[in-house]
Amino acid sequence: MSIDMNTLNAKEPDGIQSSGKPYRVLIVDDSAFVIKQLTQIFVSEKYDIVGTAENGEEGLMKFKELKPDLITLDITMPKMDGLTALSKIMEYDKTTKVVMISALGKEDMVKKALLAGAKNYITKPLDRKKVLDRVRQVLAK
Repeated sequence: MSIDMNTLNAKEPDGIQSSGKPYRVLIVDDSAFVIKQLTQIFVSEKYDIVGTAENGEEGLMKFKELKPDLITLDITMPKMDGLTALSKIMEYDKTTKVVMISALGKEDMVKKALLAGAKNYITKPLDRKKVLDRVRQVLAK
C-alpha cells in the first residue's frame, strides 16, 4: 500500500470559505510594492483579490461598490488616510472586517484603529506567515 504524501499533508487553502467560495479581499495601500506583495500572499492561498486602491478615498468607493469580505487598509496614505477611511467604512457597515497595515513605530495609530473598529493589524515589512495568521484570525471571528 502506498501513501500519497501530497494528499496526506494537503490542507484547504486559507482563502476558501466552508461554502467553497473564496474570500473576497480589497487591498488599500499607496505602495504598489505592498499591493503586489499582499496580492501574491493572498493569491497563493486562493483568496480572490476583488480590487485595489491607492488611497483611502478610492478605497472607500471600491468598498461600497465591491462589498469585500476583508479589507487591508494602510494607515498612512494621500487624499484620505487609513484612520479616516476606517471610520467612514465603520459608519457604513460596522461588521466589516478590516486589517490595518502599518509601518513600525505607529503604535498609537494602530491603537486608534483598533478602537475605531479594525479587527487586527500587520506591521511592515510584511511577513507572509504573519499576514496569513492575522487574516485567518479575523475571518474566523
